[in-house]
Formats: sequence, C-alpha cells, structure tokens
Amino acid sequence: MKMEENKNRALSFLNKKVEFSHKTNVLEENVYKYGLQDVPVPNLYRHLYDYEHVPKVTFNFRNVPMHMPEEIWITDTSFRDGQQSRSPFTVQQIVDLFKLQSKLGGPKGIIRQSEFFVYTENDREAVRKCQELGLRFPEITTWIRANEKDFDLVKEMGVKETGILVSCSDYHIFNKMHLTRKQAMEKYLGVVKMALDRGIRPRCHFEDITRADFYGFVVPFANELMKLSAESGIPIKIRACDTMGFGVSYPGVALPRSVPGIVYGLRHYSDVPSECLEWHGHNDFYKVVTNAATAWLYGCSAVNCSMLGIGERTGNCPTEAMVMEYCSLRGTDDGMDLSVITEIAEYFERECDYEIPPRTPFVGRSFNATRAGIHADGMLKDEEIYNVFDTAKILNRPAKVMIDSHSGLAGIAHWINSYYRLPEEAKVDKKDPAVAAIKEQVDAEYASGRNTVMGDSELENIFKDVAPQLEKKCAYHLN
Repeated sequence: MKMEENKNRALSFLNKKVEFSHKTNVLEENVYKYGLQDVPVPNLYRHLYDYEHVPKVTFNFRNVPMHMPEEIWITDTSFRDGQQSRSPFTVQQIVDLFKLQSKLGGPKGIIRQSEFFVYTENDREAVRKCQELGLRFPEITTWIRANEKDFDLVKEMGVKETGILVSCSDYHIFNKMHLTRKQAMEKYLGVVKMALDRGIRPRCHFEDITRADFYGFVVPFANELMKLSAESGIPIKIRACDTMGFGVSYPGVALPRSVPGIVYGLRHYSDVPSECLEWHGHNDFYKVVTNAATAWLYGCSAVNCSMLGIGERTGNCPTEAMVMEYCSLRGTDDGMDLSVITEIAEYFERECDYEIPPRTPFVGRSFNATRAGIHADGMLKDEEIYNVFDTAKILNRPAKVMIDSHSGLAGIAHWINSYYRLPEEAKVDKKDPAVAAIKEQVDAEYASGRNTVMGDSELENIFKDVAPQLEKKCAYHLN
C-alpha cells in the first residue's frame, strides 16, 4: 500500500502540467491532489500537544501569499455558540439583539449572517419572530444535528443554510467517535448529501482543525465536498473551526497550527472559493482577534464572531472587535453604524443582566477612561493625546476620567466637561474655584479611608452642593 502510494506520487511529479491560473494570473504547475490517508492509529501531534506542557509553536519557514478577498464580512454565532456559555436568551432578547446586529451591519450587510439553534420551541419561535422582521441582513442560518428530522425542520422553517458538525482531528474521529478516517469521511459526506437533496446549503464545521492532519484528512475531505458542490450546483461552505484556540498567525509557522497555511491550503489545494470559507476561533491563548484578521488577509471572506465575544470557555471572536478590524483594513465603515456597539453593550447589561468587565475594549465602562492625573491633564488640553479615536463621535461614548485620590484638579475638570457633555465654549477650566471646592471634598473622602472610585452621582451631588448655579448651567447641556 505504501509503495503504491509513493509510486503514484512519483508519477504525479513526473507528469506535471503547466496551466494558466486565473486566481494568480501566472503560469502554475498543476497542484498535487491529496488523497485520504486512512491511518491505523490516530495522529495526535504529540510533539506539539503532549497535554502536560503548554502547546508548542514550531516553524518550517514556509510562507504563503496573502490574498485578501474582494469582499469580506462577519457572521454571528451569539444565538448558537454564545448561548452555550450563558443562560439562554429569551425570544424577545434574541429579537432585540438581532435588530441591533442588522443596524450595526448596515445596508451592505457587513454582518452577513446570524446562526440559530432550532432544537426547542423557544429556539424556533425566536427564528420565526426574526424572520417576520423582514430584514435583508443578517440572513438567518441554523446549526443542527446530522439527522433527517433536523434537516426536514430546517426546510420547513424556510431556512436556506445550515451548519453541520464534521469534526476533523483524530482526537475526535478516533477518540470521541471511535471511527477510522475513511468511516468518518463517508459518514460526513452522507450527511452533506442529505442537505443537498433538500436544496439546503451545507456549511461544514471542520471542528478542531488546528489539531487535524491537514494533508491526510482536511484537504482530501474538502476536495470531496467541492466535487459534491460542482455536481449539485449548490455552494458548500467550509467553516474552519479553531476549537481550542491553538491557531497561530506568525509568518513561517508550521501546520496544523498555521492560520495562513490552513486558509491558503483550502484555497490552493482544494479550490475552495473565498466566499465559501469562514474562520471560527476561540480565545484560549488570547489570539482570537489576530487569527480572525489573518484569516481575512489570507483569503477567507467570512469570520464568525459573537457579540461581546461570549462563547464557550474563553469565548469567540468579539463581533465589535472585527467591526473595528474591518474599518482598519478597509479604511471605511462601509455604512456600518458603530454607535450600535455601545447600544449592544448597554442592552446586555440592562436586559440580560450581563456584567461586562470594565476594561474590555470598546464596550467596557472604563475602556476610554483614565484615572491618572497627568493623563487627565493631557486630555483636558487635547483629548486626542490619550484617547484612541473620537469615541464620542464613533461610539457615542465620550472619553472620561475616573475620579479617585489621584485624579487632581485636571481630572475633576475633565469629569465635569465629559459628564455634562459641555461644548468647547462652555468647558470648565481646572483653575475654576468650583473645581477646587469639589477636589477638597473628594480629598476628604479618601483621607477618611475610602479606597473606591467616586461614582458619577456622588460627584454630581458634590457639584450641586459646592456650586449649585454652575452645576445647573452645566446640566442645561444634557437636555
């Protein structure tokens, strides 16, 4: 068997053809087509993942070209993966958040799809209510178990695309499902055919791809899916799932951990179109945003995210983070309403009883707040010195100063100006007597043993007490 395989490889090498590639617009040698390697024992990549040590990152210095797709977008899994890590959303919460997703994504549908469970009546009711909204974006898709009953349910609900779990590492194939690679592939292809027979677009979730044998299973399986797609005329999508967050974006890093290698390989060796490629990551090693952006850069049109990054274990890629990455990479928001990021954060805290860690970028209460007096003095002179961008204009979140024993006169003056949203001509200077009077009371609080930050309502009451006329004048601008 081994000799025959080597012979076939050698013949393939000797019989290379030269073809013009319309993907790269240069002459290329025809690509070797990888076949399934049905190994008798699992390849668990123990040289990388021995389980008793932190996983290793190895390099082979093979760099692949970047290939940013003409169009990139975000898909959302808040109502699927996001619900696996928290109390289930109510139907009304799902409807409200779905509308906010649509508003954030804008008329071009940068948030292109949103993924739903359909297991329970509550799930199905949420899908129906969102369908009734008649919104073009996000498109509603589902995630189901691989059985005929679930496929029929998706068809009955008028959903055109569904996710199907097709675990691709030997950890899952051998150790979880107790199958061989050949048996797993045959099982998966049978499930995909069930979807195609019903006219449903399959989205194949290649679970645990960063621990999978890329050339021995992932590429051969993707090749078979692309054959089925060509035969049926129905696009088959591949979601590359970095289930454990092992993906690495460094140049020259080796498979199976290489994000550039995975995306390039699926495009180059399996001819998966960029628009049928999606990246789904987890944040176990703090790499989820960088890996998602890297997937875009190397040819993946879609990155799968969840609002606030809520997902299993360390969570998924935050939707708001990839909105910012999109703007950075494209140089435009393409019609997205970024202020909705703040609305989503406020909704989660108000309606879902979800506490956002205060230092979380873009959505945490303290992400654009400073406590240091020297920073506050700089912001008082020019906000741009210590604020990442015009957060008031872009996110409807003015930069602010947190008042404690270190804030000083500049911090209190900045608090007044930001809290009351004072225009330039009405701003209070740190030399104003009212500022000194407020600071005197703040200092007294901390002298008596206080060790927590002053709240806005506390400062407002102190301001009313020491300078009622000025406070009233400032409060006018809030109306």
